[in-house]
Amino acid sequence: MFNGRVVLIIIIAVMMLVSCSTTKKVPAGDALYTGADIKVDGPGLTPRKKKELRKDLESLTRPRPNQKVLGIPFKLLLNNSRLFRRRLGEPPVLLSTLNLGHNVDLLQNSLENRGYFHAKVSGDTVVRRKKATAKYTAETGPQYRIAQVFLPEDSSALSQTVRESAGKTFLKTGDAFDLAIVKGERTRIDNYLKERGYYYFSEDFILLRVDSTIGNNMVNMHVTVKRETPQESKMVYHINDVYIYPNYDLRQNQTDTARQMADFYKGYYVVDVGKQFKPRLFSESMQFNPGDIYNRADHNQTISRLVNLNLFKFVKNRFETVNPSDTARLNAFYYLTPFPRKSLRAELNAHTKSNNQTGSAITVGWKNRNTLRGGELLAIDFTAGFEVQYSGQQKGFNTFSIGGDINFTTPRFLSPFHISNKGGFVPRTKFLVGFELLTKHKLYTMQSFRFGFGYNWRESFQKEHDLNIISINYVQPLEITQLYKDSALINPTLLKAVEEQFILGTNYNYNYNQMVGKPLMSGGMYFNGNIDLSGNIMGLATGANAKNNNQKEIFNAPFSQYIRLELDLRKYVKLSPTMVWANRLINGIGVPYGNSTQLPYIKQFFVGGTNSLRAFRSRSVGPGSYRDTISTSFPPDQSGDIKLEINSELRIKLAGIVHGAIFIDAGNIWLFNEDTLKPGSKFSGDFINQLAVGGGVGLRFDVNFFVIRFDVAFPFRMWYPDGKEWVLNNISFHNSDWRKRNIVFNLGIGYPF
Repeated sequence: MFNGRVVLIIIIAVMMLVSCSTTKKVPAGDALYTGADIKVDGPGLTPRKKKELRKDLESLTRPRPNQKVLGIPFKLLLNNSRLFRRRLGEPPVLLSTLNLGHNVDLLQNSLENRGYFHAKVSGDTVVRRKKATAKYTAETGPQYRIAQVFLPEDSSALSQTVRESAGKTFLKTGDAFDLAIVKGERTRIDNYLKERGYYYFSEDFILLRVDSTIGNNMVNMHVTVKRETPQESKMVYHINDVYIYPNYDLRQNQTDTARQMADFYKGYYVVDVGKQFKPRLFSESMQFNPGDIYNRADHNQTISRLVNLNLFKFVKNRFETVNPSDTARLNAFYYLTPFPRKSLRAELNAHTKSNNQTGSAITVGWKNRNTLRGGELLAIDFTAGFEVQYSGQQKGFNTFSIGGDINFTTPRFLSPFHISNKGGFVPRTKFLVGFELLTKHKLYTMQSFRFGFGYNWRESFQKEHDLNIISINYVQPLEITQLYKDSALINPTLLKAVEEQFILGTNYNYNYNQMVGKPLMSGGMYFNGNIDLSGNIMGLATGANAKNNNQKEIFNAPFSQYIRLELDLRKYVKLSPTMVWANRLINGIGVPYGNSTQLPYIKQFFVGGTNSLRAFRSRSVGPGSYRDTISTSFPPDQSGDIKLEINSELRIKLAGIVHGAIFIDAGNIWLFNEDTLKPGSKFSGDFINQLAVGGGVGLRFDVNFFVIRFDVAFPFRMWYPDGKEWVLNNISFHNSDWRKRNIVFNLGIGYPF
């Protein structure tokens, strides 16, 4: 049994260690600086507003105190150790480094910038037992608000354009004055003008004057254009000629002679002496035409599309004013340095799984960029790998695989219908042909064929769509060993993994990821939704009905008929600069009908393992309340048509590349239809009571591009009903037999989600 007294003793010991060790390295006559305590008061301030101001002001004070995790300054404690001081330790932040007067001025300026023009801030320090806190008192006074906003009134085209943008202004009558919003308004006006041809304009030419003399704690805002603004910045520019150099060498100087050799195609000059690219490729990438008014959005989207082609390792451009300059025209030049057209690569990776399987794979790939001179990519990959189990029930049941894929993509929509091709990202039409031969030693050998045709496109960096119009999977067993056949006589559910399958359908995937380009310890949301349809037309044409023993076949294999939906929602909440709370909900449902009573095996759901329920062996949980107690030479994988999984993980940066985690996982799978061989496996209203729950702790070693993860987990609750679903009261870490049966070690690459 788990002894709570032991935990209490450990907690008391840690508290005593912290209290006596944090000031060990503090010099005589100095004190450990523990941070700032700010009291905010003022007329009309709500408790919520006070809390917001206090938090913002505290973030401005310097120095920052020593970092803490769960209230404990671990790095400061490690500084006391000779072994860890250099790599993981952090010296104490001392009171002597505090500049109280500077902080007072900083806080007062911050309040004035927020419209508290009569704010007063005072500060002092309190020292007790060699620990010091800075105490600040902020009296805000009344906050000034915006009475009126006045825009330029002259008749110039520039001032008229500024007035046209008034509907999108950040300066709203009645809002509080805020210098940050004022600066944002200057940037907004500049962006608005850039979108309307004012190429040489700058936000520095915008002046916002504040009149605080009108009384009643109100201000008037006057938006003006500086008198010294250059004439060229007041002009609307049009695109004149566009020159594209697709074979540009950074070391060479493009001359007018080379420009004279350009091909003119749909308004663009393509300087491609070797004719390596079809001019059509660039007319599809350019987001503006000669004669158009310059705007920043088209300019940025053109650069983005050229980069997104994945043909050029360097993309740069410049604009040049056409002489005479008073014509307000720009010549555009694009200099593109291509990647090598053909490349060969080899990848070797190793992995380990929670079911003690360790493996490796090698991939040899060949790429031909610009295959047909129109930006097409032909990629051929050949992969061979293996997995061996060095201990446990599956020892000796090793897995070997060999296969290859041929991918062909074009940077455009190939369709008989016109599809809009605007935006900063290049759409792609993709074709896939693949093959795999899988051998599970002592069990079976399977071969599978894949074919796909579809489209991939992005709305933005955060939103991506993937539509496969045709997706074909054909799985066929080549050999089934006598051992597997004998095991299937004992446990007929094993036949599911080796059944012949033919899947012909369509699927669509939508991905929304706020975490793109953000650092690891940031907050945000991730969503992935997938819908998969199979066998609908064939089912209607053949009248297939498996429940009435009228199952139809294609190529001597029953074709699958189902609707499958899967949603993956993740939320990352930033609790502090070194702490993130990560949560994931995965919900999937497959509805087999017509020619199928269950989803095909390769489309079913599984839970348990390194990236799922980490306290349970891979693919061992469920379905439903079913528990496989049939004794065979190897444990079968459990699969289902419905899935519910919830994960929650507190991630903490400890020191350098070392991160820690505390996590809890829950979930299960179910069948859509009743299976007499698996009683309790059908989804029902009692699904909550059938969830398996586990948790644990982990370490991650994160070097940005590569993460090694080590997790230790154990079950809290089992999914099968034997009167002992909750097993928390059975925890006994000192018992070797309990540890052997319950503790699961996971070694993984990357974060679980």
